Amino acid sequence: MYSQQLADVKDAQNLGLLPEEFERIKNILGRTPNFTELSVFSVMWSEHCSYKNSILWLKTLPKDGPHMLAKAGEENAGLVDIGEGLGCAFKIESHNHPSALEPYQGAATGVGGINRDIFTMGARPIAQLNSLRFGDPRHPKTQWLIKGVVKGIGDYGNAFGIPTVGGEVFFDSSFQINPLVNAMSVGLVKKGETVSAISYGVGNPVFIVGSATGKDGIAGASFASKDITEESAKDLPAVQVGDPFQEKLLLEASLEIIKTGAVIGMQDMGAAGITCSTSEMSAKGKHGMEVWLHRVPTRQNGMHPFEILLSESQERMLVVVQKGRESEVERIFEKWDLHCAQIGVVTEGDRLKYFMYDELVAAVPASVLVLGGGAPVYEREYREPEYFKRFQKFNINEVAEPADLLPIMEHLSGHPNLASKRWVYEHYDSMVGTVNKTTNKASAASVVRVKNSGKSLALSVDCNSRYVHADPETGCAIAVCEAARNIACSGGQASAVTNCLNFGNPYNPEVYWQFVSSIKGMAKACTALQTPVTGGNVSFYNQSSYEGPVFPTPTIGMIGLIENDALHTGIAFQKSGDHILLLGTMVNDIACSEYLYSYLGIKESPAPYFNLNEEHALHQALHALIRKALLQSAQDLSDGGLFMALMESSFAGQKGFNIELPQNYRLDALLFGESQGRCIVSVSPESLEAVKSLAASFAVPCRELGRVLNSTEVVVNGTVYPNLNHFQTLYENALPALLNDAH
Repeated sequence: MYSQQLADVKDAQNLGLLPEEFERIKNILGRTPNFTELSVFSVMWSEHCSYKNSILWLKTLPKDGPHMLAKAGEENAGLVDIGEGLGCAFKIESHNHPSALEPYQGAATGVGGINRDIFTMGARPIAQLNSLRFGDPRHPKTQWLIKGVVKGIGDYGNAFGIPTVGGEVFFDSSFQINPLVNAMSVGLVKKGETVSAISYGVGNPVFIVGSATGKDGIAGASFASKDITEESAKDLPAVQVGDPFQEKLLLEASLEIIKTGAVIGMQDMGAAGITCSTSEMSAKGKHGMEVWLHRVPTRQNGMHPFEILLSESQERMLVVVQKGRESEVERIFEKWDLHCAQIGVVTEGDRLKYFMYDELVAAVPASVLVLGGGAPVYEREYREPEYFKRFQKFNINEVAEPADLLPIMEHLSGHPNLASKRWVYEHYDSMVGTVNKTTNKASAASVVRVKNSGKSLALSVDCNSRYVHADPETGCAIAVCEAARNIACSGGQASAVTNCLNFGNPYNPEVYWQFVSSIKGMAKACTALQTPVTGGNVSFYNQSSYEGPVFPTPTIGMIGLIENDALHTGIAFQKSGDHILLLGTMVNDIACSEYLYSYLGIKESPAPYFNLNEEHALHQALHALIRKALLQSAQDLSDGGLFMALMESSFAGQKGFNIELPQNYRLDALLFGESQGRCIVSVSPESLEAVKSLAASFAVPCRELGRVLNSTEVVVNGTVYPNLNHFQTLYENALPALLNDAH
């Protein structure tokens, strides 16, 4: 017999439920739940699974667009039409809390989980990206975290056989205790060959496939829905353990069984494990299930029912199969040497009944557990933080103009937020199984070939956390636009967005204001650019009890389409004598720049200059310029401003530049300011007038800055600065110099 003791309000609070939620559960069931049932509610009603504090605002995001094949929330991942009978499935998710405690496994299992979301839909993953945030890179804890996270991502992705093609790394003291690890996966599927996470058909068998179930990851969803504290190390069992080789087998077996046509529905067992997959699939299909927990293959003897239900052991799926076709499925999984056990059956109604041998250990209606069903929905109090108005008071005229630019140039070239991330990406296989076109032609976005097609996907992940902290609405709109600008500079047309919304505790009104404001900014930008939000992930409680919340970080993952190879545009300066042009508005702005923040040490300023209409016009102009083959290169201006954009184009082409900037602006603003809606392009002398004319037709300012040199000289306003190699050495060595000091 298994303990069926009735739960009380203290049990509920220990499991992360509010007292009023415990009362609601009693009303739903018409009785007091036992501990197993309460455990089921605790994970399904956690923020991580139910989005109870965010869903009202998430519903305000634009979800319709010209290429959509599935709306947000309909499937495991977003799905858009890329033509030629193909769909692109893509999604980004966080694995922040596990990575804070055990960075290697936390990051590795984040990679595994996001890839399963893609292939459970029937799509084959072709590319991965990631967005990482850490504290002070000089701190031993940060060095331990970044080394563990990078190794975890690399080891899992490389062994699984999916290339990591892009990403971003950002350092700030707000992430000292609570790093952010956001992983994105992109896959391809033939239209009409996708599988839904759904269960229906009375009598259809329910299988668990893949790895055996252990005690790792138990209550991981609840763990991800609370602050990091000094006691968090005790939650290590909530960190899963991954096996990329097992996942590779699971990928191939899953795609093979989908092709049989025997599959009704399939879902990855991520957060909340068996509990989540049985309840969400049942609720979506408006059916129930009987599940026999003693039939679940386990790694440890004597596991309790709640442990089996809540385990988040990796590399597992729930599959509902057409009755009578069980043997086909079993044969395929036997071929791939994977567990395949029937653990249940689809029933009428919507009740989930979990048995341990002959004993009913839990009985709960599926619909009451899930988002969109009976899970609680809240709109929390929010208010503007006191700091916000203070940041707006920043006055550029109170900042003295620098007499010498060289120290600033050297500082930015060697700053870990701006410098080369080669130390990171050298841990990743960037080419396995996919033609990664940016390997030989660096571009603003990552570009991967669509197999058996002339097309390519342009992929980007973006967010400047400092901008969002300064002004969440503007900062989040900037994140959307920067991702789209990267795609436009690379020759692509932006298509759709997935997001990973990383914030502090939603019960803090100032944190919730940051969240609400970010959603408003995202909605505004996505609507203007016609890039609907296909789904994603909300990660609250990213804070520690003594450091406070992290900088708000609504990471934007975006995909776009490049119709043919000729359109792929790189960042490298190509030929000496080419003209360097600035597209976009020139303004006297240094707000929120790396120059202001880390070089001058001025931490309080608003988000940089941003105009959504100007941004949209720039993207349209780039689209037209590239399609008329008028550009030699294109590079967006973002972190580090014009100076870092020039440097990166010079490094890529090993050609210097000679530019002349106007005297009626501050030189530090023109070189180091991070005002938005701008890019630099290089054009041949023959194309110069055509570029100026076409830019003018879109009302996009176009200013000639100078020329590409045949040498590696760096010349600004007649001053010759150190050779390009001087800055490139700083740029390439910044991260290795910091991280190799770790003991």
